[in-house]
Amino acid sequence: MTRKVLIVTGDGGDSYEALYACQRFLEAHWEPVIAAPARRRLHMVFHDTEPGWDTYMERPGHSVDANIAITAVSTKEFAAIVILGGRAPEYLRNDASLLELLREFAAQNKCICAIGHGIQVLVAAGLTSGRTVTGHPHVCVEVERAGGIYSEKLAVRDGRMITAQSWKAHPEFYREVFAVLEAPK
Repeated sequence: MTRKVLIVTGDGGDSYEALYACQRFLEAHWEPVIAAPARRRLHMVFHDTEPGWDTYMERPGHSVDANIAITAVSTKEFAAIVILGGRAPEYLRNDASLLELLREFAAQNKCICAIGHGIQVLVAAGLTSGRTVTGHPHVCVEVERAGGIYSEKLAVRDGRMITAQSWKAHPEFYREVFAVLEAPK
């Protein structure tokens, strides 16, 4: 079995989610591979809440390098795919090659994960209908309109699909991710 995990993001992706994912997978002896629309240095952001604001604040984050372009990915090389949040999912959900890649992961019954706004990409790929998922609270209506069941839990596992509301759910999210990845098939 391959021990590679595909992490998908792009410019405007959440810096903390990207850095934590890479470090957490390495710590557990999995190889993280960052994919984006193009193989290059990505401009990331930090999203956080501030008292008195009805939405999150965005600040410049640490840059990360995309190791591979989405169009060059072969699902057979990966055990799982993780769609990061931040602002990147706003445009990644329109990337036909990424949507097809997600459908291939689903058809092969591989682990599919999303954090925060990353749920928007799963919705666009048609993978949330009839599934219980979570994500950033501001996109719950998208999940419900696509036939999904939105949960207010920090992290949710529905079969081999794991979703989280934000980086604040990393402990719950990664417990579920590794429970699926390490389980015998």
